[in-house]
Amino acid sequence: MSDHIRLHIPGPVEVSPGTYEAMAAPMIGHRSKDFVKLYDDIHPRLQSLMGTEQPVFLSTSSAWGVMEGAIRNLVNKKVLCCCSGAFSDKWVEVATRCGKNAEALQYEWGTPVDPADIDAKLATGEFDVVTFIHNETSTGVMNPLAEVAAVVKKYDDVLLVTDTVSSFTVVPIEFDKMGIDVLLTGSQKALALPPGLAIFSVSEAAFERASQMKDRGYYFDFIEFRKNQENSMTPSTPCIATIYGLRHQLDVIFAEGVENRFARHEKLNNTVHDWVRSNGFEFFAPEGFRSKSLTCLANNKEIDVSKLQKIMREDHHLAIDGGYGKIKGTTFRLSNMGDETEETIGNLLSALDDSLAKL
Repeated sequence: MSDHIRLHIPGPVEVSPGTYEAMAAPMIGHRSKDFVKLYDDIHPRLQSLMGTEQPVFLSTSSAWGVMEGAIRNLVNKKVLCCCSGAFSDKWVEVATRCGKNAEALQYEWGTPVDPADIDAKLATGEFDVVTFIHNETSTGVMNPLAEVAAVVKKYDDVLLVTDTVSSFTVVPIEFDKMGIDVLLTGSQKALALPPGLAIFSVSEAAFERASQMKDRGYYFDFIEFRKNQENSMTPSTPCIATIYGLRHQLDVIFAEGVENRFARHEKLNNTVHDWVRSNGFEFFAPEGFRSKSLTCLANNKEIDVSKLQKIMREDHHLAIDGGYGKIKGTTFRLSNMGDETEETIGNLLSALDDSLAKL
């Protein structure tokens, strides 16, 4: 459609015509052999992408549903929430609303999480769960997952819950090798699907903890998910059309090659970074901790970001993000995740050049 506004925001991202076509497959019963076949087709490939032999679950919800579920299933003593941006900061509120004891390990937005700080907190013996966002979408910071996981692994009674919503399929993630206890992601970021599907895996230690929790609820009960997945089912009615889309996207991912996909994201991200430098902008995230799926620019040139968005939308039919939460306007964000190509990113940057000249 000529009036379509192409998305370069950090989610939902652009969804391809091929994905929509796949989602239009005839409906099937969610307790049918057809659904079992669908789940069985995608399951081993999701395990491969997550680097796990554990079951991978499909939840008809945003990733926040599984985040809340992880709190209810796992927190017995106290949860340490690593807070360094809009989405990681929200973990504390989620935990307290679930009636759990929570503490924020708070950082300034744009500052990466320091594993040494986590180590010091866990050494007190107060905590039994750590929540951690790998790629903080609001700030463009990619936190050090391997290093954090290594610290948490030192404490046998502490479980690590990791949000990979905007890093999954962008960079390698090894659930089993790293010793992560809950790994969760959402459909609307690098998987380039519509919103509404969360995907997650759970360690044996986390299952053991969940089995002892009496108030873990039902919809996001990890034990119910495991019981149903053993029969290639979900606990409640799933979003079948989106799962058809997921199967298509997995076909696309594995046809491209997973390593090639990682390399493509890095190359496109570097292209955006080159543009940032050549145009005199600065990065909000520090060197060495910058996201590979999006770029958060510091508005050091003090441009009118909302006007830039308006020109991009009206003149080029492209949507960019004007910054999130308390850094709205003082930053703006450009996404390169999903099915983006050198051509689409080149078009984005060319449109930005034209639009900046009109400010």
